[in-house]
Amino acid sequence: MDNALHTAKILLPRAGIDPEKWAVVACDQFTAQPEYWRKADALVGQAPSALRLILPEAWLVEGEARIPAIHAAMAKYLSDGTLETAVEDGFVLVERDTPAGARPGLVVALDLEAYDYNPGSASLIRATEGTVLERVPPRARIRAGAPVELPHVMMLIDDPGMTVIEPLLQRRASLRPLYDFELMLGGGHLRGWAVEGADTRGVFDAIDALNAKADGLLYAVGDGNHSLAAARRCWLDLRDTLPAEARANHPARYALVELVNLACPALVFEPIHRALFGVNPSELMDAYRETLRADGAELGEGDDLVAFDAAGHTWRFKSEEHPLARLQAFLDRWLSAHSEARIDYIHGEAALRGLIDRPDALGLMPRPFDKSELFAAIRRHGVLPRKTFSMGEATEKRYYMEARGIQ
Repeated sequence: MDNALHTAKILLPRAGIDPEKWAVVACDQFTAQPEYWRKADALVGQAPSALRLILPEAWLVEGEARIPAIHAAMAKYLSDGTLETAVEDGFVLVERDTPAGARPGLVVALDLEAYDYNPGSASLIRATEGTVLERVPPRARIRAGAPVELPHVMMLIDDPGMTVIEPLLQRRASLRPLYDFELMLGGGHLRGWAVEGADTRGVFDAIDALNAKADGLLYAVGDGNHSLAAARRCWLDLRDTLPAEARANHPARYALVELVNLACPALVFEPIHRALFGVNPSELMDAYRETLRADGAELGEGDDLVAFDAAGHTWRFKSEEHPLARLQAFLDRWLSAHSEARIDYIHGEAALRGLIDRPDALGLMPRPFDKSELFAAIRRHGVLPRKTFSMGEATEKRYYMEARGIQ
């Protein structure tokens, strides 16, 4: 039974490079807080850093101008030895300290042929939320000309028996250490070990056993779906130009990801809030209430969805099911009819409240999504509404550390 899992040649910055300056948080974090990225840039200075190999979405409007420099930095880091082979053929076991506890993960390669983000997909690897197609091309343009990839994808496996990652963690003292350092700007601590030789076989066996009872869904994208979708698009574009015999093992066919066990106690699902600007808060909330009424939804007051504005008004809604599917559908219609309005997706209540500081702003806070329902919900309904949940706060996201050649 194919499980889409592959070992990889994994690159890391060479000894002597400051890992705290190298590793930076996922590009899709702090999009409404560019000051975070300015602090990161100041901290890095002229030192080698993954910051030079990514495009933070806070600067997405400058994407076309920045992409050539990203590709040039990748080529330089390969040619001057900044990036070197750390694991010839294997995985990397990682352990990340977060406020919720130590979160283990396993950096592996997955076959993009087994991934399909389209609604109704029955692929082994599936998106957990709707893919916004217009967000894929900017990432695809970076990857299409890139000699290396750096993953911020966190891929979930539903392993309540703790059979895949946790056994490696228990015997990590016998594994070859790769790094051990403090992440920048409050990211916590990160450790990594090489998983090689016979240890990789144990991973394959455990994944095979998990796959046998997965009912067709073995991997669900927790974070980084749009980056993975870009990798898939780039592979399909390239695949059609290759002879059949070259397709099986071409490096672009695979994507580096970090596997994370859904059952990990330190993996906490946080709600993703909505910040709307250029709106009349009372008018928008009246329209939402009318939509609920027209849909026959219960209009009771509760904490399933809380909305507030800068004037001190608060709106509270009760919902028998998670409120986000109905809310996001309403917001999509509203935004398409009001070109002057815009939306941003915010991690953390404090960050949201800090942004709702003007008369034309509205904050929307849905309740958390229960992670234990995730795989069953995907099997039953397909993808969830985009930005349904976040796996922890922004600083708990994956930091770019490992790399892999893709040309």
